[in-house]
Amino acid sequence: MEAYAQALNIAIPVFIILIILEALVARFKGMQVNRGPDAISSLSSGVTNVVKDVLGLSVVIISYSWLVDHIQVVELQATWAVFLAAFIARDFAGYWVHRLEHEINFLWNRHIIHHSSEEYNLSCALRQSISSVLSFAALFMFPAALLGVPAEVIAVIAPIHLFMQFWYHTRVIGKLGFLEKVIVTPSHHRVHHAMNPEYIDKNYSQILIIWDKLFGTFQPERDDVQPVYGVKRPVRTWNPILINFQHFWLLLQDAWRTKNWKHKFLLWFKPTGWRPPDVAEKYPVRIVEDFEHFRKFDNHPSTALVYWSWFQLTTTLLLMFYMFNQIANIPFNLLLLYGLFLFVSVYSYTTLLDKSKWALLTELIRAAFGWFLITIQEGWFGIDQLLPGGTWVVAAYLAFSLMITIWFVFSEVKTHAVVST
Repeated sequence: MEAYAQALNIAIPVFIILIILEALVARFKGMQVNRGPDAISSLSSGVTNVVKDVLGLSVVIISYSWLVDHIQVVELQATWAVFLAAFIARDFAGYWVHRLEHEINFLWNRHIIHHSSEEYNLSCALRQSISSVLSFAALFMFPAALLGVPAEVIAVIAPIHLFMQFWYHTRVIGKLGFLEKVIVTPSHHRVHHAMNPEYIDKNYSQILIIWDKLFGTFQPERDDVQPVYGVKRPVRTWNPILINFQHFWLLLQDAWRTKNWKHKFLLWFKPTGWRPPDVAEKYPVRIVEDFEHFRKFDNHPSTALVYWSWFQLTTTLLLMFYMFNQIANIPFNLLLLYGLFLFVSVYSYTTLLDKSKWALLTELIRAAFGWFLITIQEGWFGIDQLLPGGTWVVAAYLAFSLMITIWFVFSEVKTHAVVST
C-alpha cells in the first residue's frame, strides 16, 4: 500500500505534465483534443481509482502468489529472461481480462468508465474503475505460475505494465510504421475506443498487439472511417462515480422488471448490451446509431463554473497527495474515512458541474463530513505538525467551498433547471 502510494507520487505528476504537453502540441497542430468538463471528469475518475487501489479496496478471487506456491513445477530466479516472461504473461492475462470486460454484461460495468469519455486524449486514460472490486487476472497467468515465475517479479512488472498503457491514449500521434506490427499504438487504441460498427470490440491488447492478431480481434484504423468515441448508451454526466455504476443499475432494473425467471439470472452473463426482450420492449434505452451526426454531451456550464471545478479538482489532488505521503502515520480506520472524504469531494463538485439539483445537498454533506473529521481528531490528520494552522486552512476551505456552491446553485443550477423544464 505504502510503496504503491509512493510510486503514484511520481507517476501522477508525470501524467499531468504529459497531458499539458499533449494540449500544447494539439494547439500547435490546430486540433482540439480537450474539453474542460470532460478533462475534469477524467482526472477526477483517476483520483477515485488510485485512492481505492492504495487503500486495497478489492477482493482477489485467487492471487498469483497463492497460485505459484501451489502449482509451480520449478523455482526460477529473477533473471532478465524471467522478467521478460513475466511481462509477456501479464500482457496475455491483460488481453483476456480486457476482452471479457467487453463481452460479458456484468463485467462491462467495471470497464464502462474507461470508454465513457466522448473525447480521446491522455486524460481519458485516467478514467479507471472503482467498481472492479473482484480481481481475477491470476486465472490467466496459470502458465507463468506453472513455470515458477516468482510472485515478486510479477509484483514489479504489474505497475510498470499498467503505466505503459497511458501514452497511446492520444490523437496527436499518427501511425508509427513498423511499430504498428508489434506494439499497441495510438492508432490501434483509437480503434478500440471508437464505437463505430467497423471498430467496436476490437484491439483488446494492452502492450503487444500480437494477441489481437492471434485471436482474431485486430482491426487497423481506416482512413475512410473517422472514429466516434464514447459508449453507445451515452452516460450524459460528468460525475465519474455515477458513471461507474450506470450499467450495473440498468442490469439490476432489468433483472427486477423481467417476468422471465431464467433471464433474471442469465442477463448478467449474456453478451454486453443484451436485455430481456420483454424489458427491452417496455423500457427502451437510447442507443447511438447515427454516428455521422453524433453530438457530444454538453450541459454548457459557465466559464466560472468550469474554473471553479478545476480549483476543486486541484484542491482534491493536494489533499490526496497529503494522504499518500502520510499513509504510514495515519491508522487504517482513519485512512478509510480520509478516502471516503475524497470520494465525497469528487461526487460533490462533479454533481455541481452537472448542474444537478442535488449539488447543494452533496456539498453540505461534504462540509459536514470534513468538519466531523476535524472534530474527532482535533485536527486534520496531523497536518498541524507539518504546517502550523493547517487545520484552520482546511476548515476555512470547506466553509468557502460551501458558500461558492450556494452561489452557483442559485445563479446557475436553478436557472438551468428552469430552462430545462
